[in-house]
Amino acid sequence: MRETRKTGERASKLKLTKKQKRKLFEIISGAFLLLAASVICSVFSLPKWAALLIYALPYFISGYDVIADCVYDITRGEIFGENFLMTVATVGAAAIGEFREAVFVMIFYKTGSLFESIAVGRNRESILALSSMKPEKAKKRSLSGEITEVPVEEIMPGDVVAVFPGDRIPIDGTVIFGSSAVDTSALTGEAMPRRAEVGDRVQSGCIAIGGSLDIKAETAFGESTISKVINLISESSAAKSKSENFITVFSRYYTPAVVLSAVLLAVIPSVITGNVSIWVHRALIFLVVSCPCALVISVPLAYFSGMGKAAKLGVLVKGSNYLEALSKTDTAVFDKTGTLTEGKFTLTKINSRLESDEFLLYAASIEQNSSHPLASAVTEKLCETGARPLCCAEFTEKAGLGASGIAGGKRVLVGNSKFMNENGIAPPFEPSETSVHAALDGEYVGYAVFEDVPKKNSKEAVLRLRKNKIRTYMLTGDKKSAGERTAELLGIDSVRTELMPEDKVSALEELMAEKNDKAKKGSVIFVGDGINDAPTLSRADVGIAMGALGSDMAIECADIVLMDDDPEKIADAVDISKKVHRIVTQNIAFALGVKAAVLVLGALGVAMMWEAVFADVGVSVLAILNSMRLLK
Repeated sequence: MRETRKTGERASKLKLTKKQKRKLFEIISGAFLLLAASVICSVFSLPKWAALLIYALPYFISGYDVIADCVYDITRGEIFGENFLMTVATVGAAAIGEFREAVFVMIFYKTGSLFESIAVGRNRESILALSSMKPEKAKKRSLSGEITEVPVEEIMPGDVVAVFPGDRIPIDGTVIFGSSAVDTSALTGEAMPRRAEVGDRVQSGCIAIGGSLDIKAETAFGESTISKVINLISESSAAKSKSENFITVFSRYYTPAVVLSAVLLAVIPSVITGNVSIWVHRALIFLVVSCPCALVISVPLAYFSGMGKAAKLGVLVKGSNYLEALSKTDTAVFDKTGTLTEGKFTLTKINSRLESDEFLLYAASIEQNSSHPLASAVTEKLCETGARPLCCAEFTEKAGLGASGIAGGKRVLVGNSKFMNENGIAPPFEPSETSVHAALDGEYVGYAVFEDVPKKNSKEAVLRLRKNKIRTYMLTGDKKSAGERTAELLGIDSVRTELMPEDKVSALEELMAEKNDKAKKGSVIFVGDGINDAPTLSRADVGIAMGALGSDMAIECADIVLMDDDPEKIADAVDISKKVHRIVTQNIAFALGVKAAVLVLGALGVAMMWEAVFADVGVSVLAILNSMRLLK
């Protein structure tokens, strides 16, 4: 079964579109007719007009679309494109009697464009495969249990959707009935299916395997994971890297300059020496070599390949400029909770003058209204006892500090020591562990202690970044002892603790300013997941957000999104970006080096049309194949 699947995958990769098949047929037909024409002209002594007619057939079969595109480009005012250069060069070669060379150049050029089309198609499929995950319909279950198939856009929060084995989950929601393995590979790149049971949250775009689920929708489709993924993909091509912008500007000035040089090379020496055909031939070689398609194609293709490779791993890059900036990373800054750690705190100890259950009841009655990870841990601990929180009135929350409200007729404050001091309450001492304090009616009653554990791949992620000579920092609002303990466990170079959201931005700016003072030009990346990380994500050279558990605001502000919250994917993305950068550098150096050499040799009469064809189409094919290595 596995071998059959692999064979099918290989076959699908080799499958050509109708347009590509037609182009391949034209190349083969043109090559066959060129061979026949060469044999005929070698056996028989034909006049030039007869040879021209014989070679015209393979020329137009292989190059009619290039000529048509050239005329179309000229009507739009785009004169100095690759179609123009190829048409002028081949028509010029035929005009001076080099019929065979004219046809060969056109066939070889068309072969190169076929390679380009196949390469771009494969890369586009790797990126846009995620777009195919959009479900068109959803099976909506009514209160009576009846199932109606409706457009997925009609599903609203609170609706119940039935998902059967093999179905793609249409919305984000919580499982309320059933169980199933869920294939998340299209979103996260993770091959191993995950188990979804009652109470588990599932994401749209994944596929149910071997079981049925009833899912209560949490969002409308427009706010679902798959919808956001598709939007990210559609916007990813808008932001271009500096290398791509350089190539665009370069070709805009480079091509007209070379055309002018070719004209001067044809005219001035011809006037001086009188050998018009020799210098026109050299000028045509100059034109063939000058075509910048090797750069114009291979550089964007390399970035496109890199983004496709990253997408397969569940890493969405919003633009090639961010991939380029990531390749220059020398400083990685992490948030702690939910980024390097699981972000799911467990309440492990209560130290209070009240009974533990009473302390927990009052604290949970306030914390039930907060989305802070510690607040969730308090509420969950109360639920484990079978009790329910009291109603809360006059609830207020101060981000990063604490919350207050009226519960059970008492004014309850829950938060850190700074929050308590701001409200005129002085905790007797500060626990070294992660903790929250509580007060009733202005009197301090005790504190609760929490534990959070690192994610299983966090240490490996940090180790791989350090092997890439990337210095690692951690910025956290957690206590000094807890932050330092996590940093030591993971091998983080430096840590700053007890930071408010604005403090994180200031700390990041200090790091960036320090690098600028030392004239270090590397990029600073910041990795976070919460709402309070959004300003820091926006400020970094490259912001990376945890997509599965991260907040919508963090994902919106980030430049790169990790769909499965695996920290090691950061190291994967850095590796991909560095490989893209190497390939782009190789392509630029190789293309410009070969073209410069053949341009000079062509002007001196050493390089012929065959060398010129290699310097253009041959270099393009090699550069394209080099870019396609990223897909492996």
